[in-house]
Amino acid sequence: MNEQQEIACAVYKTAKRDGLYLYVKEQDDFSDVPDEVMKQFPKPEHVFDLELSADRPLARENVFKVIENLQTQGFHLQMPPKAESPIDTITLPDSLHG
Repeated sequence: MNEQQEIACAVYKTAKRDGLYLYVKEQDDFSDVPDEVMKQFPKPEHVFDLELSADRPLARENVFKVIENLQTQGFHLQMPPKAESPIDTITLPDSLHG
């Protein structure tokens, strides 16, 4: 991939699953997204538009993979982060137990 390459995309989230995001090439154009994926986004909520490029890394995704997926399949699906330990499994110091 050309280091200077940039690609615009729109990012959506779903109320159905926290941390699941869908990147598409154009806002409100889900024509390249398979029905199985769209079932997870019954009411896609637009989060923001983004200009992807090699010099702007993403927090949780490899920007090169996102660009490649947008170019080859027309969308990118960002899965939720791996489950972390729930807050109720954290042992609190005795001083915090009222």
